[in-house]
Amino acid sequence: MKHDIEHSDAAVADSSAGVPRTAGEVLREPGIPFTEFVAIIAMIMALNAMAIDVMLPALPAIGDALNIIEENNRQLILTMYLAGFGGAQLFFGPLTDALGRRKVLIGGLTLYSLASVWAIFAADLDTLLVARVLQGVGCAGARVAALSVVRDCYTGRSMGKVMSLVMMVFMAVPVIAPSVGQVVLLMAGWHWIFAFLLFSGLAVLAWSMLRMPETLAPDRRRPIELSAIVNAYGTAVTTRVCVGYAVATAFVFAGLFAFLAMSQQIFVDIFDLGHLFPVVFASIAIAMAISSFTNAQLVEAMGLRRLSHAALLVYTVFGFLIFAVSALGLESLASFFILTTIVMMCFGFVGANFNAMAMEPLGKIAGTAASVIGFITTLGGALLGHFMGQLFDGTTEPLGLAFAIYGLAAIACVLFAEKGRLFNALHDGRK
Repeated sequence: MKHDIEHSDAAVADSSAGVPRTAGEVLREPGIPFTEFVAIIAMIMALNAMAIDVMLPALPAIGDALNIIEENNRQLILTMYLAGFGGAQLFFGPLTDALGRRKVLIGGLTLYSLASVWAIFAADLDTLLVARVLQGVGCAGARVAALSVVRDCYTGRSMGKVMSLVMMVFMAVPVIAPSVGQVVLLMAGWHWIFAFLLFSGLAVLAWSMLRMPETLAPDRRRPIELSAIVNAYGTAVTTRVCVGYAVATAFVFAGLFAFLAMSQQIFVDIFDLGHLFPVVFASIAIAMAISSFTNAQLVEAMGLRRLSHAALLVYTVFGFLIFAVSALGLESLASFFILTTIVMMCFGFVGANFNAMAMEPLGKIAGTAASVIGFITTLGGALLGHFMGQLFDGTTEPLGLAFAIYGLAAIACVLFAEKGRLFNALHDGRK
């Protein structure tokens, strides 16, 4: 690769000051208390999870209301959102590096809120899907800006810890989101779910406008010039660590998106849980939040690679187990729940750490880097997850296959990023 950077956990340089920084240091104070900073970033990221998970109990109702005959086609309500969310991130990256983080953040949250209004009044599937794409585009701008803010302020294992705390809150959303969707459905129509998303978007927008500072100094901004944009994108996609971990994350997320796409059909149609579906889904989400919290406590001592690489291996092995147990006819609700929960817990040790390692070498173009990583991980993961979701055949075999095959592909990407090494990086004494 053109930019073969090996120091994701090693010393990095702050280009604005010209002062080398040791991994794990704070590059600059965010300007607000650390707890509030993590909370705002987490809520921005949580809007994305909320826009997906709150919809799960409503898919049958929406399908009936909008005459969606094929059950698997209900998954488009999730997939189109993810397509907008993933695809638009390439556009917002250069904007955050040129205009600053705050303007893109506020603009993205505003678009998310306006699209939610459009979805409330959708009377047909095409209108709803367009609104979902625009929701995704708005949330994409907010996500790119939020990740760029984190990279402006932190690096190395400290960034990994911040992202783990953010992911812990992010993972808490699926605990309540399906239940919220279920309650809304019992009290009102499915349109009111989008009203809930509107209120959530406006709340985060107001908080960000009042409290989130600008973290990109004017002298570090990059002009919106075609040559500069192409050069920044070229740097991102030719940096071995960045592209390797970004593609690996896409494969891991593909398993998560496949689970989200199939979860309502699996728990309701196969295991006949009915209204208990949100409870079981919440239990899995709680386990994911616990793993994210555990990662935040361990990452500075054990390192990004040791934790994430081990979790990826577990993810893959248990994916094969889910497939094998189902194929052999030995599956029960209890066995599926236990095996799937273990796989989901691996996300707490993989997602945040892989993202931190992918971003680490690209501090000078953090906005563009965040957009490239987000584009690859989200759009790639959504398309791969949708492909497996469409293979749902009334069994859990396609889901186990998704975890297993995509896990193996992610391992191959990590080996590419690390030149054949697992668990520690070259030149990283702390590993």
